[in-house]
Amino acid sequence: MTAPSLLPQLVDSHCHLDFPDFAGQEGELIARAKAAGVTRMVTICTRMKNEPRVRAIAEAHDGVFYAGGTHPMYAAEEPLVTVDELIALAQHPKFVGIGETGLDYHYTAESAAVQAESLRIHIAAARETGLPLIIHSRDADDDMARILTEEHRNGAYGCVMHCYTSGPELAKAALDLGFYLSMSGIAAFPRSTEIREIFLNAPRERILVETDAPYLAPPPYRGKRNEPAYVVHTARIGAEALGLSEAEFAALTSANFDRLFSKAAL
Repeated sequence: MTAPSLLPQLVDSHCHLDFPDFAGQEGELIARAKAAGVTRMVTICTRMKNEPRVRAIAEAHDGVFYAGGTHPMYAAEEPLVTVDELIALAQHPKFVGIGETGLDYHYTAESAAVQAESLRIHIAAARETGLPLIIHSRDADDDMARILTEEHRNGAYGCVMHCYTSGPELAKAALDLGFYLSMSGIAAFPRSTEIREIFLNAPRERILVETDAPYLAPPPYRGKRNEPAYVVHTARIGAEALGLSEAEFAALTSANFDRLFSKAAL
């Protein structure tokens, strides 16, 4: 049996430990993750009213950091966050990213205008704080590429395209801006050849790995509740796709995470 200290050290760059699926189980989940070699994780706040709960989870556990913003699917339901509010949150030592924000035209296309307004607010906060922007994009490739590019001309900022499942054109636009792509359990599905091809063609120094737990569990847990420990299964497929050993993939994605999420760096 491999000693835990010899396991590849991975980072789950995006999960949701405050979601009801995990209520009262956060400690167990984090312990299982660490036993699997997942030493750090970023838990993401998707509604600003939930920020105190997400912050409390990060404060209570070593190796757990957090980010905050308004998910695009909730942009029309919640008061628009302000740049100043996000800047204030960024003063917390464990607050390491802005978002998740973005555009979702799959479920909430009717609120496209307010989603775009919210996205630009988050971009301004990322630019001001120097913290990376965390982007959710679904069925909105053209508008997403346009807004990210327009805003980048107004001033540089760091960014990760979380759970990247969009097309090669948006990937190229994001990579051309110096952004990162994050691989989720979807990339480990057998039929996700095109997604794996995007990561294969991306600069290796711009690849992260995540769970998006409790969603998108990779095989062999597909269709079940995801959790941070399962990032090892996505990492295994990612390593295979890139022609790396699991240890090399873990070291690569951890170094990339440290570069982008510098507040959470070892």
